[in-house]
Amino acid sequence: MKLILMLTLSLLSYATSDMEQIYLKNACNSCHGMYAEGMGSAPRLQGRKEKVLLERLKDLQQGKTRTSAGAVMISFAKSLDKNQTIQMAKYLSTLKTVVAEDRYDEAYDPNDDGGS
Repeated sequence: MKLILMLTLSLLSYATSDMEQIYLKNACNSCHGMYAEGMGSAPRLQGRKEKVLLERLKDLQQGKTRTSAGAVMISFAKSLDKNQTIQMAKYLSTLKTVVAEDRYDEAYDPNDDGGS
């Protein structure tokens, strides 16, 4: 039983890692953000319902888009095979923004100019 659980978790981890690589390779993050949080006119995909994301990806693969700006997504969606489409919807639905707690310096030098 433990072996099956470990294998399942391992496969899920692999699929997530694989989808992350595809997300980055296709430069999805350049419009949708590192964690699919959405940027500018590019919508947030992070945490959306898996079913909705899957339907949207399938629509794009058929050339259906709701906006002229969405037309750029058609080629990206078409580059995914059936399994990747399912896994990408799952991956995006589980994404969360990760912010390192130590992203800011703890110490502040009042004699400094305060620049970055």
